[in-house]
Amino acid sequence: MPCFNPLQWLRESRTLVLVVVFVALLLDNMLLTVVVPIIPSFLYATELKSVNDSLTHNTTSAPGQAGYEAATFSSVISYYDNTTIILTDDTVNSTSRDFSRTVNGSLLTEEGSAVRDRDCVKNNDILMEENVRVGLLFASKALMQLVMNPFVGPLTNRIGYHIPMFAGFVVMFLSTIMFAFSETYILLFLARMLQGIGSSFSSVAGLGMLASVYTDDNERGTAMGIALGGLALGVLFGAPFGSVMYEFVGKKAPFLVLACLALMDGALQLSILQPSKVSPESAQGPSLLTLLRDPYILITAGSICFANMGVAMLEPTLPIWMMQTMCSPNWQLGIAFLPASISYLIGTNLFAILANKMGRWLCSMIGMLIVGVSLICVPLAKDIYGLIGPNGGLGFAIGMVDSSMMPIMGYLVDLRHASVYGSVYAIADVAFCLGFAIGPSTGGAIVRAIGFPSLMVIIGIINILYAPLCCFLRNPTAREEKMAVLNHECPMPTESYRTQNTCHGFPLSGESFDEESQE
Repeated sequence: MPCFNPLQWLRESRTLVLVVVFVALLLDNMLLTVVVPIIPSFLYATELKSVNDSLTHNTTSAPGQAGYEAATFSSVISYYDNTTIILTDDTVNSTSRDFSRTVNGSLLTEEGSAVRDRDCVKNNDILMEENVRVGLLFASKALMQLVMNPFVGPLTNRIGYHIPMFAGFVVMFLSTIMFAFSETYILLFLARMLQGIGSSFSSVAGLGMLASVYTDDNERGTAMGIALGGLALGVLFGAPFGSVMYEFVGKKAPFLVLACLALMDGALQLSILQPSKVSPESAQGPSLLTLLRDPYILITAGSICFANMGVAMLEPTLPIWMMQTMCSPNWQLGIAFLPASISYLIGTNLFAILANKMGRWLCSMIGMLIVGVSLICVPLAKDIYGLIGPNGGLGFAIGMVDSSMMPIMGYLVDLRHASVYGSVYAIADVAFCLGFAIGPSTGGAIVRAIGFPSLMVIIGIINILYAPLCCFLRNPTAREEKMAVLNHECPMPTESYRTQNTCHGFPLSGESFDEESQE
């Protein structure tokens, strides 16, 4: 009688594989969004500090203007949100008459609030300049993923999912530590690029692993919805967690907490995966070029790209727009994304099941239409409460699109190509990253040129115009040679078929491949 091996049982559990992918996407997207409220405010404070240092230097270098410079330097004040403001002479005079506050800065009169509103507009030049810098920094992660994904996808076909998955954890941990201790724009930029490398390994290997484990289309759709729930939770907790920790504890605190969570994820991967074992796919997968020539895969990738491009443009530009028009404190810059995160979590889990019944193509089309309308409504908000409706609709709609399109990627490969998933999910991740690369990198420049409201209208209209293309995914046709295989081995309808490859027990254990080679 064979003895029970707990470690082997863990490695053969499909549910625990889903847990590993869920946690990996959770941490990746927490790190992705935790910087959203921190970086704009941190760089803004750094820029103002350099201005203050310049004022101090001018005071010491020009004794003849000592009286004027002293008056100017004495008009540098700091609000309760740690934002330093430099006031001009007329503002100082107004402040001396009307500005009243306690020693700890907890009380502001109406006149003082008006002064703050004027100063919010008065630092407009610095904020507009930050749009470009913050946008490029945010886009650097997605750009690095775009570079890495064409290599990671075929790599997983050759060596399996174990090693790339664990490599993603290692790189992600190093990136988190680097974020915690970086104090300059260049180091933050490098940390963001390093995160992109780790994300490429984790996302491609994780989604491909799920697709190979859950071969039934309905089960795969449910599993993908649960995994994307980890992505949603990361987005949900990332921005609010970052803004609150940055406001009340400091910049390093949120990143050190994430580093500890990443270590726990690494221990989980070591116990379930085999990161030192090479387990190549048993079948020869299609090349990236072959998949990119498939019109159905291109339509699916475009839907993922444009739907996520909207929120990608919001991440660097919305906090700065709130600082300009609402004079929002640091903690509100992250809380503003909370409705989108909660609704995304609801949308991914709800439509992971509903999409199978009402049609994934229809879910995606409706989702893109809602994305467009929500983006157009964002600039209509006058305060943080006005952002609840548009951001909530945006998150819910993106959840509809992602939970529908990710399973379709695996479905299309099974239907029209070979059931090897590394390359197709590399394309899906490229589409996702393309939205997060184009969005932040161009969003800041567009805001400077035509303004934040016009940017939202443009990307909203793009989503609305693209939505009807999802109709082509209603009944994708199988290629002739593949249809023969499916009809021979799988007489059931294609909506709930199983792939043509025999399920080898479990792709993570490696035993099934050894048995096949012996035969």
